[in-house]
Amino acid sequence: MATLLYRLGRASFRRRRLVVVIWLVLLAALGGAAVAFMGPTSTNFSIPGTESQHAIDALQREFPEASGATGTIVVAAPEGQQLTAPDRQAVVADLVREASTLPGAVGALDPFASGAVSQDRRYALIQVQFAAQGDDITEEQRHAYEESGSAATAAGLRVEHGGEVMSSVPEVGGTEAIGVVIALVVLVVTLGSLVAAGMTMLNALIGVGAGMAGLYALSSTIGLTSTAPVLALMLGLAVGIDYSLFITSRYRQNLLEGLAPEEATGRAIGTAGSAVLFAGVTVVIALAGLAVVNIPFLTIMGLAAAGTVAVAVLVALTLLPALLGFAGRRILPRRLRSTVTGADSDTEPGAAPAVTQPGRAEGFGFRWARLVIRLRVPLILVAVLGLGALAIPAADMRVALPDAGSSPEGTPAREAADLITTGFGPGFNNRLALVVSSDSAARTASAAQEVTAALQGTENLLAVSPPNLSRDQLTALLAVIPTTGPTDPATESLVHEIREKVGPVDGTDGAGVALTGQTAVGIDVSEKLSDAMPWYLLLVVGLSVLLLMLVFRSLLVPLKAALGFLLTVGATFGLTVLVFQQGHLSSLVGLDTPGPLVSFLPILLIGILFGLAMDYEVFLVSRMREDFVHGDTPTQATINGMGHGGRVVTAAALIMTSVFAGFILLDDPVIKSMGFALAIGVAIDAFVVRMTIVPAVISLLGRSAWWLPGWLSKILPNVDIEGERLRRHLATEPDTAPERVPAGV
Repeated sequence: MATLLYRLGRASFRRRRLVVVIWLVLLAALGGAAVAFMGPTSTNFSIPGTESQHAIDALQREFPEASGATGTIVVAAPEGQQLTAPDRQAVVADLVREASTLPGAVGALDPFASGAVSQDRRYALIQVQFAAQGDDITEEQRHAYEESGSAATAAGLRVEHGGEVMSSVPEVGGTEAIGVVIALVVLVVTLGSLVAAGMTMLNALIGVGAGMAGLYALSSTIGLTSTAPVLALMLGLAVGIDYSLFITSRYRQNLLEGLAPEEATGRAIGTAGSAVLFAGVTVVIALAGLAVVNIPFLTIMGLAAAGTVAVAVLVALTLLPALLGFAGRRILPRRLRSTVTGADSDTEPGAAPAVTQPGRAEGFGFRWARLVIRLRVPLILVAVLGLGALAIPAADMRVALPDAGSSPEGTPAREAADLITTGFGPGFNNRLALVVSSDSAARTASAAQEVTAALQGTENLLAVSPPNLSRDQLTALLAVIPTTGPTDPATESLVHEIREKVGPVDGTDGAGVALTGQTAVGIDVSEKLSDAMPWYLLLVVGLSVLLLMLVFRSLLVPLKAALGFLLTVGATFGLTVLVFQQGHLSSLVGLDTPGPLVSFLPILLIGILFGLAMDYEVFLVSRMREDFVHGDTPTQATINGMGHGGRVVTAAALIMTSVFAGFILLDDPVIKSMGFALAIGVAIDAFVVRMTIVPAVISLLGRSAWWLPGWLSKILPNVDIEGERLRRHLATEPDTAPERVPAGV
């Protein structure tokens, strides 16, 4: 593989103008396709096959007028006054008529007729039924709905708009660009050259631009969820910058060793590029592996992110060497260009020419490696115990789908939810509904009565409404109001108890009964994801052991990497629960309402962190393996691997953490929690696990770290990620000998 990539790097270098033109044309074509074929994103997180989704499908088929999105307009009289006063009742009636004629609305219920008035007569709920599903509500319809009630407001009433119709796609504004700016600063400091930093960032931006354009071009056919593009953008930016940085750093090192630019590029792609390719493939496999969970929206999110990562790898391996061809030695800081000297005539083909760097101090990576090796046992104990302690809050982790009560304060949906809670109680923010159907109107009516009777006296159940019948009277819809909020554990218990109590009616004499609604959907999704998470974690850990065994031809290094990954995941879960669920230090991330983590965050985090953790494992340990294979002692190979890779991995981790942390500044709590968890996870894995535990354990293991049973060695293919075959190839092929560099150039 290294030899093939070496040739690819040199070919891209030589034909750099053609490569750049191809990528620019491709970027323009994808951008045009995105504009032409972009489709709407979805906020639907349902799972086919669950009871709640089965009920929704039945409503769409048998009771379509009740299957669309609903809106809830909350009306409140001034404090100490009531809505039942004749003048205010007339104002509310006018608002009901206005809501009934809104674009896309089927009708609206008068709260005085439906009984949706609070006991103190100060609050009322106007239910507005729309024909379309939430994802199909247009911005014009949503805006008209939100603007309704101006006359009621002028009359002194408070009007807030909530419900499913207010669900919208989270916007990605300019705040996350702060992470990109920080990343650029880190690049400048690390590389010491504006040319190098700018070229690395440009390469990453072209890659993420192409990936996102391709994703949006497909959005009309694959049904993107609202969070999928944001996740793809996060990962595309982060890995794009990191992959370019690793290759650029190896290219600069090759130049400082005296290689000509073309040869330096080829070797950088052959060695660091091999690590980038493997790391990228690992991330792609981990994300695409989410498909095995068999949850459609999660599969789409994983494949969308995997696609942008794959594009980032292609850009790093083809476009970057072309850009290096244009930059040449200007990629080096001016003070280092004069240190490069040529090889004398006795230099053997393929050998690195000499370099004169008098008085150059040993880097931080070497010093850190020696310190870690000297204190390896106490450092391992402190790191493992510390990460274990951070993981303790994860035992209390709860998951749920987001509801209006978790929206940022001041948003219309949040204001409506808070007003409903004040006037009616938290249960009215739930949308539980029992769907009763049969092939006989009499049997449907009878089954609805049986269901209502069965639920009498149920704990935490406030009320069950009279059945709302379809036109053919074969389907009945019963609203179920809990006493607790959507994400309260008591509500989850209530959902299970309702399903247990109505179970005997379901299937009796041809009647069908199913519980649905936003809260029930959220509970079903959360339980399905929680059940799938241990199996996915097992798959990911097993995959990491197999892949790293293939790369490093070692048994203990992969096991150590897998255990380190588990420490990272545990500590990340613990800190995320501590901040976003328990509310500790939540003000630092701009979170005003702590609550359960979004259902898909844990399993998504496992997949992403696995890929990124293996990135740093490969970049650090591949150099250790490379030096060990070429004759260094295990301890010296560990020091060399840290010395050459530590600075770059540190910069890469800071960049990735900064990019992810930029998304914490968004208002959407789901995106905020994703950005926080990924930023914390990367920081823990890079600095505690890979930069501390890894060199300490490998140095402690000595030669046994690289032991592989003979029978297994024969089975595993040699992917040559450390470039051993490439060196032999260079040594035996005169035409690939490095160009001699004149002294002082």
